[in-house]
Amino acid sequence: MRKLFDIKFILLIALLCCGFVACSDDNSGEIEEPEQPEPETGDVTLYITTNTRSQDFATKAVDFSDKSNMSPTTINLEPETRYQTMDGFGAAITGSTCYNLLQMTEDNREKFLKETFSPTEGMGYSYVRISIGCSDFSLSEYTCCDTEGIENFGLTSEEIDYVIPILQEIQAINPDLKILGSPWTSPRWMKVNNLTDLQPFNSWTSGQLNPAYYADYATYFVKWIQVLKEYGIEIYSVTPQNEPLNRGNSASLYMGWEEQLEFVKNNLVPAFKAASLNTKIYLFDHNYNYDNMGAQNDYPVKIYDAGVDEDIVVGAAYHNYGGNKEELLDIHEKAPERELIFTETSIGTWNDGRNLQNRLIEDMREVALGTVNNWCKGVIVWNLMLDSDRGPNREGGCQTCYGAVDIDRASYSSITRNSHYYIIGHLSSVVKPGAVRIGTSGFSDAGFYYSAFENTDGTYAVVLLNSNSASKMITLDDGTNHFSYEVPAKSVISYQWKK
Repeated sequence: MRKLFDIKFILLIALLCCGFVACSDDNSGEIEEPEQPEPETGDVTLYITTNTRSQDFATKAVDFSDKSNMSPTTINLEPETRYQTMDGFGAAITGSTCYNLLQMTEDNREKFLKETFSPTEGMGYSYVRISIGCSDFSLSEYTCCDTEGIENFGLTSEEIDYVIPILQEIQAINPDLKILGSPWTSPRWMKVNNLTDLQPFNSWTSGQLNPAYYADYATYFVKWIQVLKEYGIEIYSVTPQNEPLNRGNSASLYMGWEEQLEFVKNNLVPAFKAASLNTKIYLFDHNYNYDNMGAQNDYPVKIYDAGVDEDIVVGAAYHNYGGNKEELLDIHEKAPERELIFTETSIGTWNDGRNLQNRLIEDMREVALGTVNNWCKGVIVWNLMLDSDRGPNREGGCQTCYGAVDIDRASYSSITRNSHYYIIGHLSSVVKPGAVRIGTSGFSDAGFYYSAFENTDGTYAVVLLNSNSASKMITLDDGTNHFSYEVPAKSVISYQWKK
């Protein structure tokens, strides 16, 4: 009888196990995540990602040392040397991103958005970019006033059904979220073929803004900001035109610096003032190399020099699809009182965008630390989420781009986290809005890149990249406390500790 009981018991256990496997393999849509060990505790919190994912944003800890610091690999923090104040870090919330997020189950979407945006339970993304009207990653071409006459302004289904609900969910998780708005094109009825012939130009792609409609287009910006506020969406900043020197995007508008000067100085700024808007304006919003157009070099500086309101036109925005990040330093030196932000970069098939072994190192060096160490107050990457077919995308837009994360189109549950997700997370997790970048001295070695910050909550933060093939013991010293930690080969590590 005992043997029979044992056999029945074993069979029961086997059936239960089979039932469990069947349940875990059903198409329930649950996001599969590896079991995480209990986070370590100590004086210093660390987040580590290796380019092999052997450590995948792993949370670690270390205590301050009570021994005298004699390490030759010490990075000394110098908080008396102060640079820019940080606004935040994040990604673009495009129509495609919102569509993909809304295909997820509500529980899975909340889990992902908390992991991404929560300042207490996640990475703390704090700055996003959205399009004013369509972008090249919208579900269709449109503006908010496609019927001629500014009195016909109104939001479309894409904003009401997709973008606004997602922004509201993110704001519920991070109420201090900053939002930047950029138009890809003006309404087509405002376009002309050129500023000499002034012939109507009924195309989403290229064209120029008819000077006769400068005032109406400024009103368009004001109405867009005001109507989003009615939905509880505060717009922190705008740029007058995405990629103003790019005529070839699926939705685009050419706007040289002299046009932008006239539009901004004599139309957009007065319209903002008349409406009592506090929204910041960042000029340019395009490449480091000005698309090799010599007459457009130093685009924002030319506008500054012509005289624009410093309280509203606070600075300039840049992308990295051409040229070198050192242009940021050059512009800062020419206009040190103005701000700089970085607003777009992409990964895709052309740069092996899903290969974390390559991209983590380069994107951390060039995009994250490279822009911050050249005076950028904010860093935003393109497209928070695309699907596994690089979409939804439209003909004429980018059909070879990946998202910061890609979600499996078959189930809308399995997520691949790419380099852009990690590089922003490594900044936003320890460098909080209002932090000041501070000076450092000491250890300097080829392959190591880092930046240090003082947060408003009385903590220090350091974000460090080791692009070398060997690990190294690095010591951080704030003048009162110091600690050491072995930084893995080809990894990013973020540190935060109380003074």
